[in-house]
Amino acid sequence: MKLFNLKILTPERVFFDGEVEAVSADAPDGNVTILADHVPFIMPVVVGDIKIKKDGKWNESVNSEGFLEVRLDGVLIFVQSCLHPEEIDLSRAEASRRLELERLRQKQSMSEYKSSQIALARAVARLNLAKKSLN
Repeated sequence: MKLFNLKILTPERVFFDGEVEAVSADAPDGNVTILADHVPFIMPVVVGDIKIKKDGKWNESVNSEGFLEVRLDGVLIFVQSCLHPEEIDLSRAEASRRLELERLRQKQSMSEYKSSQIALARAVARLNLAKKSLN
């Protein structure tokens, strides 16, 4: 299978930089998988999973919102955060999930409500990936 360069960046670090067979990310209208020689485009990325296929094996990570750019020289993904399953603190993610559920029950401004929705989605995505990796 033909390889292409993938770079995943967060404000804190370079999460991944290397040659891959494919990358899959969650977009607002579903999941998108990119292979080598894909036509250039830019899309938003929502809270969810980024899956990287390297050496015939898929590796999963959890990400927050950002965007993905397919370029002639490879794929760039810019997200607020991206974690490997072993980097997820289950108790912290569960506490965050409970906190954001409680915040959603309270009266909030529209921007606070949207922030709580994003934080809840991030906590749930982290919990799901961490629990999946334990099995």
